[in-house]
Amino acid sequence: MDASVADNGERRKYPLTAWEVTMAGLVVFGFVIGLAVVYLTMPASDYSFLKLPRSLQDLQILRDNLESYTSDYTVQVLVGYCLVYIFMQTFMIPGTIFMSLLAGALFGVLKGVALVVFTATAGASSCFFLSKIIGRPLIFSIWPDKLIFFQSQVAKRRSRLLNYMLFLRVTPTLPNTFINVASPIVDVPYHIFLLGTVVGIIPAAYVTVRAGITLGELQSVGDLYDTQSIVTLFLIGVVTVTPTLVSSK
Repeated sequence: MDASVADNGERRKYPLTAWEVTMAGLVVFGFVIGLAVVYLTMPASDYSFLKLPRSLQDLQILRDNLESYTSDYTVQVLVGYCLVYIFMQTFMIPGTIFMSLLAGALFGVLKGVALVVFTATAGASSCFFLSKIIGRPLIFSIWPDKLIFFQSQVAKRRSRLLNYMLFLRVTPTLPNTFINVASPIVDVPYHIFLLGTVVGIIPAAYVTVRAGITLGELQSVGDLYDTQSIVTLFLIGVVTVTPTLVSSK
């Protein structure tokens, strides 16, 4: 294992410092303030339907209620959507796939894909930089084996790192949340991380956003990825990683 990773592994024995907790708390506070501003600029109404969707039924209820606000309060809905999505990505909260479906249901394919790519990239970047501050003790305690594997792969493919990052984003080889947190720990340059994220998430974002348009027809999240979609994503992943495989021989 890389010496720097081994040294940093010692920190897994210790909890977060007060300074690290304070920094994370300030980030949370910033999101709360942003959402409060959005809420205060909306008309007086019953917003009990506003909650993070955990099922397709929750998502349909949220879509049905937000549709009437999207046309009259577009800016507030957009800002609120972005803040929630980025917050979920930053703190690795499950459920962003439902947010991607919601983007398609409310804004259509083109605007929805652009919105998802922007918020997912912003959230991944926020997670990347937050991980630089507090990520080391957390990732060593949660994903020690994955981190060792990721470190070795990044070192092996350093000359073609962008292709490798694209491959990881397109395929489910490693969880996206893990990639966001681990990349700064194993010294993936931010410009490579950023470009790999922006380009790499487009295929999956398109599939999910497009499915959101016909939200009422979905029976389960598994319906998102039919055989054609899976094969397409796999082929894109093979194309992106081929240069790294060739260069390593």
